[in-house]
Amino acid sequence: MNASDQRSGPAFLLALAIGAVALPAAAFQPLITDDTGTQGERGNQLELSIDEDRAKEAGETTRTRTLPFTYTRGLTDALDVFAGISHVRVSSPGSSASGAGNPVLGAKWRFFDGESSKTSFALKPEILLPVSEAREASGLGNGKTSWGLTLIVSQEVGFGAIHANLAAGQDKFRDPAAPKSTFVAASVAPVWDIAPHWQLALDLGYGSEKAGGVTTRARFAELGAIYSPSENLDFALGVIRSTNTTEPRATTNSATLGVTWRFK
Repeated sequence: MNASDQRSGPAFLLALAIGAVALPAAAFQPLITDDTGTQGERGNQLELSIDEDRAKEAGETTRTRTLPFTYTRGLTDALDVFAGISHVRVSSPGSSASGAGNPVLGAKWRFFDGESSKTSFALKPEILLPVSEAREASGLGNGKTSWGLTLIVSQEVGFGAIHANLAAGQDKFRDPAAPKSTFVAASVAPVWDIAPHWQLALDLGYGSEKAGGVTTRARFAELGAIYSPSENLDFALGVIRSTNTTEPRATTNSATLGVTWRFK
């Protein structure tokens, strides 16, 4: 699989639906939509998950397994920095590849926190560091430095919270047959506190990517559950379905299982 195949085929679909080129970034596991929460000064967070994607297009199936790991450090009460790495395995008819994906560096800054309105806003810039030419050609990541920026809004409500994201960014590749692309995406996720230690969530989103004069659009829906046996430990499970608007249409079914541990 070469880089241009990766961007136009079903392996790209979930990345577009996520709206951030499948970054292994700090988020509100298992959701694609992030929240404005930070770790606080000198707070730490470790996130580990296993993500399984099965994409179907024109009768062919591409399977992707990703193991992302992210470390987050709170510099102030409202500012986090994070670093993420991942291992990726991609299998399609007649080919397979595995190896390290794009490392990611980023930050989250909560610049507004309304105590009375219970509304907060944050910005999350991210830089995707390049993989080697060989790994890009195998479909494991981008061969040039790419970036993303997300505006995050969180609103506390009677049943729990509602989170919304608006993201934009750019992907760049070594392969001259894969022109750089720009993407935008929007998503919203209500989260219900259904019982002590338990939350349920619905995550809905839409995104578009433009590359070489061609625009691809995709949408996703996710159901997620979070179990928190303690204040600093979460276990998360999510199932995701995403589709795009190209012909032939591609559909991706995904599952994610993760754990989050916070400490000081």
